[in-house]
Amino acid sequence: MKTLTKASRDIAVLTSEDVAELADRLEVDDYTDPFEGLNDWHLLRSLAFQRPELVEPYLHLLDMEAYDEA
Repeated sequence: MKTLTKASRDIAVLTSEDVAELADRLEVDDYTDPFEGLNDWHLLRSLAFQRPELVEPYLHLLDMEAYDEA
């Protein structure tokens, strides 16, 4: 798999293996630049909304909680 970056945002073609690799990078959190990690996090978040079936095992990385704004 090529490295997923902001330029490779074609979420429709990502496989479960691609998402697993992305999640592994986020788990290890060994980025040379803080923006690399942020880009991966944003990509995983986009996937969570557009292809939630791929992200379900990795939702803990997004720290998304339901809340009531009322």
